[in-house]
Amino acid sequence: MKQLAITLLSVVLAVMCWSCNIDEELTDALPPNILLDNPAGTYTVKQGCELTVVPEYESAEGAVYQWIMGGEVLSTSPLLSFTSDKVGRFYILLTVTTDAGSDREEICVEVTALEIPNVSIIGNKEQTITLGSVLELMASVRTTSLITTVEWRIGEQLLSQESVCSFAASECGDYTITVTACNEDGTHSDTVRVTVVRPEDIPFEWAFARTEYHTVEGRTVVISPDETPSREDVSYTWLIDSEEVGTECGLIYTPTAKGTHRIVGKATFEQGGSEMTLERSFSLEVFAEDEFHRAANETSQADCNRVYEYTPAPGQFINELKTGGFDGTQTTSEAACRYAEKRINMGVWLSLGAFGGYIVVGFDHSINNADGYDLAVASNAFDGSSEPGVVWVMQDENGNTLPDDTWYELRGSETDVVTTIRDYAVTYWRPAAAGMPVVWTDNLGGKGEVDYLKTYHSQDYYYPLWIDSESYTLRGTRLEARNYDKSGNGSLWVQPHYDWGYADNFSPTDFVSTTKVNTFEISNAMDFAGKPVNLGHVDFVKVQCAVNSKSGWVGELSTEVSGVYDYRLK
Repeated sequence: MKQLAITLLSVVLAVMCWSCNIDEELTDALPPNILLDNPAGTYTVKQGCELTVVPEYESAEGAVYQWIMGGEVLSTSPLLSFTSDKVGRFYILLTVTTDAGSDREEICVEVTALEIPNVSIIGNKEQTITLGSVLELMASVRTTSLITTVEWRIGEQLLSQESVCSFAASECGDYTITVTACNEDGTHSDTVRVTVVRPEDIPFEWAFARTEYHTVEGRTVVISPDETPSREDVSYTWLIDSEEVGTECGLIYTPTAKGTHRIVGKATFEQGGSEMTLERSFSLEVFAEDEFHRAANETSQADCNRVYEYTPAPGQFINELKTGGFDGTQTTSEAACRYAEKRINMGVWLSLGAFGGYIVVGFDHSINNADGYDLAVASNAFDGSSEPGVVWVMQDENGNTLPDDTWYELRGSETDVVTTIRDYAVTYWRPAAAGMPVVWTDNLGGKGEVDYLKTYHSQDYYYPLWIDSESYTLRGTRLEARNYDKSGNGSLWVQPHYDWGYADNFSPTDFVSTTKVNTFEISNAMDFAGKPVNLGHVDFVKVQCAVNSKSGWVGELSTEVSGVYDYRLK
């Protein structure tokens, strides 16, 4: 019996001891566990904005928290508030520690740029209009992925909520018009100051870009003001060597003999109840036809040997560092010309940008006007991709070896077509910010944009780096565009050819497919009125983009040039 009691006591003590061990295991603390509110561990926030990361924790009673980035402790709180003015990716390590152990998770915060809209009023920021007239204003707004609103106001008065605004004042005075673009990331504004005056108070302007002219005997010289005055109550008188020769706003004159002449223009009108006369003086020097002809010899080169001017319109390959071949140093006209020379000398295409963009080249000899083709312009045209450029020629009439004489357009198949516009002018306006399209206006009241194609090009601007002014105007002959979307869904654009007479044109008449050149005759030269001009030779050639159009994702139509030659020497 005693032995049985001892045995039962031993069993009870063992069971009690085993039970205590179980209790000790069940009451031991577990290490902490981090449960991120974003299981992927990646967070996105815009620059300057606050991001709050709020994880959940298990077994974290009495825990110590550390959020560490690059060795720096950002926070010792269970949650993280993070802000950065810098764009980029930031990796942050979260560590949670208790007496029972620790847990850690790394998160990635991607800080993206704010998409604040940028708005710019196209045109001069100070304008004068007459009472009763309507001023049409247009704004360019940088496209973002966010919904953006636009408002035009004078003070608290709302004028428009579109990208365009019409303004007419009921009384004279000074007005400040503000356009504001707004989205959830921010706002941006631009202003224009408008002065409204009575029609009779508009100052009369009769300005000319030049005071010195020259030509060759028997050729017509044109002296015209920069802008035709709007006033109609003005009488004009033109004198050459004291003899009256004209009564129009400008002068068209054909000298018949060599020599130097003094020209005086007078404009008479009423101002403030008194008669006023503005007088402008000019000089005209007349030379003989072949006075400065430079004959070719055995050392003469067929290729052009100098680029005198390279003034492209904005376009997707302007300032472009890869295919376009720029390197960012083309910040002066001289540097731009050297860039163009290098491309031409290598036989690599050179983009002239959108409508009006041009290049002027010269040769080491005069190119004679003879039977057949005299000039050739190389390009990258092919069937279905013609981007026509008008060709102009100039003779060094004054013998100073510079292209400061008269340009004569070479006739082409579209010269007499009703849709062809001569003296067409487009003004391009500098974008207000990187990545924005270039807005243009023309002298017919039209407007549009040279699209920024961010999918294919990454340069900040299509506006030439070496042009300092806020806008520039290109003037020339515009052909009707023929490009169209053959696919119907925007995937296949076709740019058909023109019959003859244009550069970068897959012409059935004057395009030599083996050498990719278009050929030209100097005998097709014509003056400002479209009349033939008899040029015995030429010394300079200008090629100018002649269409104002774009082909969807392909971008603007842009004449390309990869060489200009004396056709016979080549």
